[in-house]
Amino acid sequence: MKIEIGSEFPRRFQSAYPEEFELFSHFEVTAAIPTALFAITTWKENGRPNVCFHAWSCFHGDKTAFFAVMGNLYQHTHTYANIQREKCFCINFLPIKDYDNLVATIHCNDLETDEFAAGGFTRSDAKTIHAPAIQEAFLNLECTLLEARDLSGAGKTAMVIGKVRHISVAEEYAQGYARRYGKDGFMLLIPAPQDLVSGEPNPSAIATVHIERLD
Repeated sequence: MKIEIGSEFPRRFQSAYPEEFELFSHFEVTAAIPTALFAITTWKENGRPNVCFHAWSCFHGDKTAFFAVMGNLYQHTHTYANIQREKCFCINFLPIKDYDNLVATIHCNDLETDEFAAGGFTRSDAKTIHAPAIQEAFLNLECTLLEARDLSGAGKTAMVIGKVRHISVAEEYAQGYARRYGKDGFMLLIPAPQDLVSGEPNPSAIATVHIERLD
């Protein structure tokens, strides 16, 4: 037997915080699909560096190009405005030890704030685009804006697609699996899996990758 959840909001679903289901679809916590966590870095219009802690994304391409497809980017944010203005952004992957520092940039995000300083990060310049990069990141993806689309048409979020122009990898992460996976590598967001029977909420979880087998 499977529990069936449709597009109508389940009345038994309880929110973890007051605005949860104003911000997210109930399908988000029904599916609870993990995605990689990373920081998007851009320049604000006043020249201050901006950091956006983000997930809800995928990375893929073909022989001709490689793309970063970022979902659920809120249109009212500095990050969205910066990407629209500058036509580029940098994606920075950091290990779980930097989680609290990344969260600090969420709480210190005024227009005048240097969000690199708020998170305790070292700023470097991207090699091919006009964007700041986080020096401490083990993987940096430099992207130019290809497309931004409001999938729902509600004016709330957008899917932003970037074309990857350049990648920087820390030397100690450059060989095989040892550092990129596990506690020193990619971290994942598990978005608050709802109890589908009782409707009670759960907190989101932060995970790392454990390799089970090689294919």
